[in-house]
Amino acid sequence: MYMFTKNKKLDNFSKNLSSLTLYKLSQPIIGIILPIIIILIWHFLALTETIRSNLLPSPQEVINEILILSRDGTLFSHILITLSRVFYGFIFGGIAATLLGVLTGVSPLIRRFLDPTIQALKAVPSLAWVPLFILWFGIFEDSKIALISVGVFFPIYLNLMMGIRQIDKKMVEVAHVYNLNSFQTIRWILLPGIIPEWVTGLRSGLALGWMFVIAAELMGASEGLGYLMIDGQMTGRPALIIGALILFAMIGKLTDELIYVSAKPFLKWKVSLDTMQEEETNA
Repeated sequence: MYMFTKNKKLDNFSKNLSSLTLYKLSQPIIGIILPIIIILIWHFLALTETIRSNLLPSPQEVINEILILSRDGTLFSHILITLSRVFYGFIFGGIAATLLGVLTGVSPLIRRFLDPTIQALKAVPSLAWVPLFILWFGIFEDSKIALISVGVFFPIYLNLMMGIRQIDKKMVEVAHVYNLNSFQTIRWILLPGIIPEWVTGLRSGLALGWMFVIAAELMGASEGLGYLMIDGQMTGRPALIIGALILFAMIGKLTDELIYVSAKPFLKWKVSLDTMQEEETNA
């Protein structure tokens, strides 16, 4: 009887382990189902010539265009140039947004002084900054990085400021009751409260950085993925335009995932629907 119960438990454990392994393996696969469906529809439309090939080339033509560029090394050069622009724009914009977000979140006086102007500037379209930055910085790298920094700045600033303002007052009162000093209050109350909002801001800012880099590379660029799109437009090569768009999407997703994975260890304490679902799955 004991052996039967033990064997049954082992069977159940084995089944649960198999189910968990299958679930974890299936997670990345689920995410690529929709892109595969889109590619199949795209291939069908190109094959049946529902849309003319000079407007929508086939997936094979796009792949060939990318391969031609990758063989002579120019593709990697364009990718690295665009990555470096987004990187520096993200760093400069992120630092400025973090400093001002903390100041306006903590101090009501600074918020009343700065926030109305920042909110007004947020409404200015990205392309409206282009002529001004060209006038100030010329058509070289400084103007491009400045434009990307502007795009990165606003989501990080807004999320961080709101994250600080929405910290539960009772938590701060608890810190006072337990006689926590300023450093301990920041470490145990403020940081856990604002990190989730800050990470959301970083991810949104990075996404806007990738959107602004295209506008930035319109400013007299001779390298970069945005330049490839303009080159494809000027030379009538739609496969090059679509290939550059796909590369933007893939690299943008990878950089977003990098932030998400890097921030995950700092968010383990936070109970959310996502963590509850993971716990239920692992149970």
